[in-house]
Amino acid sequence: MKILIVLTYYRPNISGLTIYAERLAKAFVAKGHEVTVLTSRFDRSLPLEETQDGVRIVRAPVWFRVSKGVIMPTIGVLASRLVKETDVVQLHLPQFDAAGIAIRGRILKKPTITTYHCDLLMPAGVMSKAANWGVDLMNLITAVFSHRIVTYTQDYADHSAYLRGFHSKVKIVPPPVVLPKASPNEIQEFRLLHNPNNYHPVIGMAARFATEKGVEVLLHALPAVLAKYPNAKVQFVGPYENIIGEEQYLKRLMPVIEKYQLNGNWEFLGSLDPKAMAVFYPNIDVLVVPSLNSTEAFGLVQIEAMMNGIPCATSNLPGVRQPVKIHSMGQIFEIGDSEGLAKSILTILRSQSEQAAKEKRDFSCYDPASVAQKYEVLFKQIDNELHQEK
Repeated sequence: MKILIVLTYYRPNISGLTIYAERLAKAFVAKGHEVTVLTSRFDRSLPLEETQDGVRIVRAPVWFRVSKGVIMPTIGVLASRLVKETDVVQLHLPQFDAAGIAIRGRILKKPTITTYHCDLLMPAGVMSKAANWGVDLMNLITAVFSHRIVTYTQDYADHSAYLRGFHSKVKIVPPPVVLPKASPNEIQEFRLLHNPNNYHPVIGMAARFATEKGVEVLLHALPAVLAKYPNAKVQFVGPYENIIGEEQYLKRLMPVIEKYQLNGNWEFLGSLDPKAMAVFYPNIDVLVVPSLNSTEAFGLVQIEAMMNGIPCATSNLPGVRQPVKIHSMGQIFEIGDSEGLAKSILTILRSQSEQAAKEKRDFSCYDPASVAQKYEVLFKQIDNELHQEK
């Protein structure tokens, strides 16, 4: 089967959406499918076309940006050619260009599935608001012309105004989550490199340094944690500098962060590859996910942490709260509540039961091969429906 996957940002970009698409693409390749990814050439140093891990990547040149969005004049031409060549289309929202591709898929009778990752909320500003309205409209058109809409959890589907409008099309498929195996020596080497003075406990946060991630919620929670554990340390994993649309957010919070850095209570680890992430999780005591709004719909890092026996302190957002609820590994606090986050962290640190019971938990539903198989079933269902229409 020839599969066309379309999203705005693919590797080397780092985001939950990008990682999801990459894992799914590789899983399809492993099953013997031909996979093409159509995406933006958001960095001019990237080639217009290349193959990585068996996945063909086609990048449309970017004319200019509107906040986090990109304008690609040639994507329509590329999409017309690639949709004709493919058997099925898989789109990832939010994405401004998805509507035109969904229409092409419907006209050419190609099974078209849209994966809805989260809502899009642009930063303040007239241009950003206009862009947000435009993307919302394109997302709506995409849903109308898609045969199915996949999202991670029923919880998110039930609370999303967008998804509630297309209830009959919505299918729940867990996200793909996988990490390389890490040896005890590799885990120890990571600790010696990043925590040689044995700061304890270690609080992990893995995210882009972005407004919706709620970094300030963690910053405001730290005094209460440090009052109990003066040698606590935050290790922040993920890009934090030169993030499009988030420069002022970093500038606003850095004076507070720098004070914690001086005392050794905060460390930026930067972006880590999957192998490094596999040794990061065993070196922390708790992972925090203080996300603030519906631009976060699950938090793949929670499952990665839980696979390593690490509990999570998570905000009470639809979808985001589900990993803790499903796997009973951590605490949930109210959105934006720093005191609640501090209490959740302290509660987790007092209890070791989550880690002791990790062998009893089943994470097989997140295996990329299992997730890819669920998509295959949906593609076949749609294909059968299209043949019956003839």
